[in-house]
Amino acid sequence: QVQLVESGGGLVQTGGSLTLSCAASRLTFSSYAMGWFRQAPGKEREFVAARGWNAGRTAYADSVKGRFTISRDNAKNTVYLQMNSLKPEDTAVYYCAARVDLGNTDSYYNVRNYDYWGQGTQVTVSS
Repeated sequence: QVQLVESGGGLVQTGGSLTLSCAASRLTFSSYAMGWFRQAPGKEREFVAARGWNAGRTAYADSVKGRFTISRDNAKNTVYLQMNSLKPEDTAVYYCAARVDLGNTDSYYNVRNYDYWGQGTQVTVSS
């Protein structure tokens, strides 16, 4: 079955940077939009960023615009989330997700639109 495996989480100080990776297998990577979501304790899972096959279809949550960058290496079936200027409120478990890309970036934001999920990786930002 489809597998999404995240890595790269950890503990970082406020203002620091981390890069998350998500390796996908057993899916036709070019047919899928890849997203990042996060969930903090006691809160609902929320959208962070997503990207279609090409850079023309990219979406970010307002809270991370200008600080986070999503990219993908289609040859490696891997999607990345570069996180800069991290804040304590970015602390959460970060999840990678995949959905069939229909070309509508509005659909990237809804957690219910995604078909496959990784197991999550913890990101903790200390103040």
